[in-house]
Amino acid sequence: MEKSNDTHLVEKITHLKEEKDAIILVHNYQRGEIQDIADFLGDSLALSRQAGELTCKMIVFCGVRFMAETAKIISPDKVVLLPRKEASCPMANMINKEELQKMKIKYPEARVVSYVNTTAEIKAESDACCTSANAIAVVQNIDAERVIFIPDKNLANYVSRFTDKEVIPYNGYCYVHVRIRAEDIKKAKKIHPDAVVFVHPECPPEVIELADEVASTAGMLKLARASEARKFIIGTEEGLIYRLKKENPEKKFFAAGPALICRNMKLTRLEDVYLSLKEERYKVEVEDNIASRARKALNEMLKYA
Repeated sequence: MEKSNDTHLVEKITHLKEEKDAIILVHNYQRGEIQDIADFLGDSLALSRQAGELTCKMIVFCGVRFMAETAKIISPDKVVLLPRKEASCPMANMINKEELQKMKIKYPEARVVSYVNTTAEIKAESDACCTSANAIAVVQNIDAERVIFIPDKNLANYVSRFTDKEVIPYNGYCYVHVRIRAEDIKKAKKIHPDAVVFVHPECPPEVIELADEVASTAGMLKLARASEARKFIIGTEEGLIYRLKKENPEKKFFAAGPALICRNMKLTRLEDVYLSLKEERYKVEVEDNIASRARKALNEMLKYA
């Protein structure tokens, strides 16, 4: 019965997309049934780039708020919808404008690189944005010897390994990735000794030390396709495993630990996408003065896409 209802909803969504000239962008951490209706499926960098290239009138962004805000900033003339208005990113909410300004006062000669997992207001206060896929390139190329990196301390620590610049971290983190422990990796390797370990750079340093590869979700997809290995331990949100299995049916993928689920990413359901298109809810807006400054930081990020 549920399968039939899903099929009916997908048909309605397809019809509304055509009627309203809409494109559905979906992040790799979304539910499987949401990934299946994507026009474009990817990580933050790929979806940001895609948002700037689309010629449609409307974008339905199946992800969390900062992603939909980014799409609106890059494509201000398009209607951008977030199917679940409460879908936010806890890490993005860990830093506010006042806290960033304190860091800028403390380190006046430093430039600010903000992870794309930040609010539009924070992006507007930044010199450049980055994603996990291009954080190293952005930091290496920014014109400063000291870089304030916000908000993820683990990504900041990882980036610092590849540059002589001083990377000054903020004490933020992803609650999903910090749940992955070194003990989880060791246990998984004991069960699957011939598996290759992929982890996300948002993971703690002791987890990164045990990985065969450290990569963004897009990087993991590319590595898995190219690898001759047949088993993989995946250290990131479980939504990626759905896509990995779908694209590599002859290979096996295992989670690096229990409960690797982002509750906010899993809020969006097919009914939400349908109602978002039908009622054009919930529209994402960004104030012009914030958007114009944030756009400059995002353009710096897109140079290294």
